[in-house]
Amino acid sequence: MTIIRSLLLFVLAALAEIGGAWLIWQGWRENRGLWWIAAGIVALGAYGFVATLQPDANFGRILAAYGGVFVAGSLAWGMVVDKFRPDRWDLIGAAICLIGVAVIMYAPRTSA
Repeated sequence: MTIIRSLLLFVLAALAEIGGAWLIWQGWRENRGLWWIAAGIVALGAYGFVATLQPDANFGRILAAYGGVFVAGSLAWGMVVDKFRPDRWDLIGAAICLIGVAVIMYAPRTSA
């Protein structure tokens, strides 16, 4: 249950951060206006809070693992929202990142 909760929080964090950055991009680069930028800032703030809900207490570990989720999530966002087509190297890189997430977050650890 803890792993499932952690994975869901990573997905939620990715949606908030990537979505927030995308909203700011749309507001600024695509001239959609300040409301898009404001919504992006709110979403990015939400991302910061979602990370605090992870069951692991180590900030560095959470952020390091989230980096891999961000890489894969960014490609997925691009595919769904912007119709981006990743090549095999994009997909291999994202898979490597997700393996890193699994090792960092879910490898068995002994108490020291």
